[in-house]
Amino acid sequence: MQKRKLGKSNLEVSALGLGCMGMSFSYGQPKDKQEMISLLHAAVDRGITFFDTAEVYGPFTNEELLGEGLSPYKGKVAIATKFGFNLNPDGSPGWKGLNSRPERIKEVAEASLKRLRIDVIDLFYQHRVDPEVPIEDVAGAVKDLIREGKVRHFGMSEAGAKTIRRAHAVQPVTALQSEYSLWWRRPEEEILPMLEELGIGFVPYSPLGKGFLTGAMDDKTEFGANDFRSTLPRFTAEARKANQAVVDLLSQIAKQKSATPAQIALAWLLAQKPWMVPIPGTTKLHRLEENIASVSLELAADELRAIDEAAAQIKVVGDRYPEHIEKMTGL
Repeated sequence: MQKRKLGKSNLEVSALGLGCMGMSFSYGQPKDKQEMISLLHAAVDRGITFFDTAEVYGPFTNEELLGEGLSPYKGKVAIATKFGFNLNPDGSPGWKGLNSRPERIKEVAEASLKRLRIDVIDLFYQHRVDPEVPIEDVAGAVKDLIREGKVRHFGMSEAGAKTIRRAHAVQPVTALQSEYSLWWRRPEEEILPMLEELGIGFVPYSPLGKGFLTGAMDDKTEFGANDFRSTLPRFTAEARKANQAVVDLLSQIAKQKSATPAQIALAWLLAQKPWMVPIPGTTKLHRLEENIASVSLELAADELRAIDEAAAQIKVVGDRYPEHIEKMTGL
């Protein structure tokens, strides 16, 4: 497995990470714990050293899963987790508003360290920007945690360029995690140039469009009530039918390269910048292996140009999130 450095930091990880949310949260029923631990071990065995979780995934159960599953690899893998929400008092899934007050950040760090069974959090992201707390106070709280040896690197998620600059001035931001794929390219407008300028790494989440870009679903696919894609405008049957054009493009190129649509989507992302580390999520070993194979799939400059030109002709239908969730992003 190739390695990449996130921006100008010394955080070097596998070129592809593993998003772990779906093992416990958001995509239907939580998966069998022992099966997911086996999958985590398989990922490490195949060279993945970068794993993504958050306290809100569950809540808590995803961090606990990684804590148990990755404890044999202490010091050999990097785990990223996140703070930034008030959780429901009854412990039910979801959250009750944003909360990035410094005391809350420090409380989350202590609890995450215990659940993850580690001595230091490799990368600690602000999950969503909290408009009630100056970003300088957030960066300052993480700076304290870094000084105390409880956190190694500060990250942000779905933040806007101005906010990132302000935070970076207080405590250097190692990585920004935001959605980015062939069907969500907003970061190209302002975010990517700014990250390059400041030397900040980029961790695209949902690089396979929440599964859509794999070609494994169409307008007939039905989602369970506890699959959050059922609430997303981009995943209505009408939108999926219209957006099939993106999958068709990927399938056409995949055929030429003896690859799969998912591999082309990931190879395209990996070719964008050397400081970019996508984190596709999966709960299946064959999908994990398929995704990993994308790292050795090279797209030539003319192939990348052809993909961009063809993608520019496709109008993606449907907002990526309902309005109340989109409002929490800084893009």
